[in-house]
Amino acid sequence: MKYGHIALMVMVFIFSVDTARAERIILKNGYELTGDVLKSDAKTVVVDLGITVLRLDRSDIVRIAKPDAEKTEPKTGPQEEKATQWQLYHTAKLQRSSIEKNTERFAEAVVMVTSPGGQGSGFIVTEDGYLITNYHVIARETRIKVAVFHKTDKGYEQQHYKKVKIIALNPFVDLALLKIEEAERKFPYVYLGRMDEIEVGQTVFAIGNPLGLTRTVSQGIVSTKNRNYEGQLYIQTTADINPGNSGGPLFNLKGEVIGVTSMGYIYLGGLNFAIPTDVVKRFIMNRDAFAYDEDNPNSGYRYLQPSGRKNKENSLRYKLPSVETKKQ
Repeated sequence: MKYGHIALMVMVFIFSVDTARAERIILKNGYELTGDVLKSDAKTVVVDLGITVLRLDRSDIVRIAKPDAEKTEPKTGPQEEKATQWQLYHTAKLQRSSIEKNTERFAEAVVMVTSPGGQGSGFIVTEDGYLITNYHVIARETRIKVAVFHKTDKGYEQQHYKKVKIIALNPFVDLALLKIEEAERKFPYVYLGRMDEIEVGQTVFAIGNPLGLTRTVSQGIVSTKNRNYEGQLYIQTTADINPGNSGGPLFNLKGEVIGVTSMGYIYLGGLNFAIPTDVVKRFIMNRDAFAYDEDNPNSGYRYLQPSGRKNKENSLRYKLPSVETKKQ
């Protein structure tokens, strides 16, 4: 049965259902049903809408809310999962919501990163000012400035922070960890999601500063969650990513960051890529391996070619046997 028909049935039969004890079934496409759940198993859910009974696929359902549970559900905000100081990022149990509400909740944690070489985006991961951006946004630069859009009663107020420290750089996965040094307040931060919960086709949205147009929101879907490009895996998405978006967050409808927007084709719409959040977590957890050294800004690994064999006469045993040797 099509969802359009479901929505029509809900409007027709809404007065025939006892909403005081009925359960709310939240569907993946945004619709909600109210009725008595007659049967629920791993594959199907059967709902009594009043004068008709509807069978739904379990895979199409986001959540079934009990009436009592909704009354007692805490309204204090996200339930953060336990994190250590070394972890330096946060996760939480968030409920699916709309793009408008998630933008209102998390847009303040999205920042603009500028340097003499260019401008990009980033997002804050801790209340004391640690943030993630792309390596290519600050490559070969040391004078970095971060603009944070603080929420006020009159809207958003842009505040620039000029004392920004480079904590770690990993050019191989195009990530950088920075810290705002001069902060006199606690910053709002984002929550990192899990790759195993990402599904192809799910709605996502990006917040960034394309071409300097601050706090721009673009919507799309996950085209694929494991696109291989030059030896790295990316999330491919139709959410628009333009110059200036680099380093910004890609959100799901829970408000979790599932990727770092990294690149896209300017003249080919719908082909955009984000670094998966699992890569971001590993980079943060192993930041000491990529720590930035002010005395040696070119620090890092160099891969050297192996030296040539010195004794070339004693190398026959390392060769594969020839065709003549095989015949013998």
